Amino acid sequence: MGWDESRKMGWHDLPSGGLILLAGNAEKYKTGGWRTFRPILDLGKCTDCAICWFYCPDSAILFRDEEMVGFDLDHCKGCGICAAVCPPKIAAISMLEEGGASRQFGDVGVVTSAEKAAA
Repeated sequence: MGWDESRKMGWHDLPSGGLILLAGNAEKYKTGGWRTFRPILDLGKCTDCAICWFYCPDSAILFRDEEMVGFDLDHCKGCGICAAVCPPKIAAISMLEEGGASRQFGDVGVVTSAEKAAA
């Protein structure tokens, strides 16, 4: 019996337990909605060391051309590992409560040092 994603299922059709029925489908499920803390990147401080990228359990750290450009907020769960592993002398990533971060920074998780100071 194959898995048909297009078919609507009732509760009795769902498998019991946390089963992964199809490999590689995590990208389809936007899990960032349950986040209570949001990472904020200060581009002026970031050295693009990629330690945060290495430790992020959700692959939510975004790099382009070997430079960190922000976070995939659709999948970031706000665990704070990225901020914890960012070297203390750099401290380019901070965690803010989701509600306050949304009001201050909108849907972006990236600011310059000047924008952060003004917020």
